[in-house]
Amino acid sequence: MPAAETPTTHPNGGVTRREVEDYLAGRPPVELNLVRSLLRRVVVVGPLAVVMAGLIRGLDGAVAAAIGVVLVVGYYLLSGALMSWLARVSLGAYHAGALFGFVARLGLIVATMLAVAALFDVDRPALGLTVIATYMVLLLWEAGTRGSRRASRSGKAWKAGTARGRSDRSHG
Repeated sequence: MPAAETPTTHPNGGVTRREVEDYLAGRPPVELNLVRSLLRRVVVVGPLAVVMAGLIRGLDGAVAAAIGVVLVVGYYLLSGALMSWLARVSLGAYHAGALFGFVARLGLIVATMLAVAALFDVDRPALGLTVIATYMVLLLWEAGTRGSRRASRSGKAWKAGTARGRSDRSHG
């Protein structure tokens, strides 16, 4: 399938849904890139978390940390699938999922941790700290990487000629 052209802006300032769908159909799914990125990072973060918990809390801590890493990865994958589905439903559903989904996912992670702790004899402090640390490290690592890519692209645009345009602006 040939790559779709970038949607054009209409005089009223918007694009049609059909143009956006055609554009997105010609591009690789964003979620797939995010999953690949997550898996590359968890290969580093996961074993490090398990080893650290093992050194601090022993074998029980290492097992609990491994469970915690699996929970976090599972919820990131679930979140990506959910957001992908909501994006196909409607833009409003996607925005609602982004707004309320974060809190709902955190609640679901806590509920799952409590269920695991109730059903199995796990090192609860190691499980809880691993889930929190792994979730935040993966989130911040991804955000930092995406942010630095965006900043480097905008920096190139700035160097390519926007500095001259800035001095021509009216400051009134």
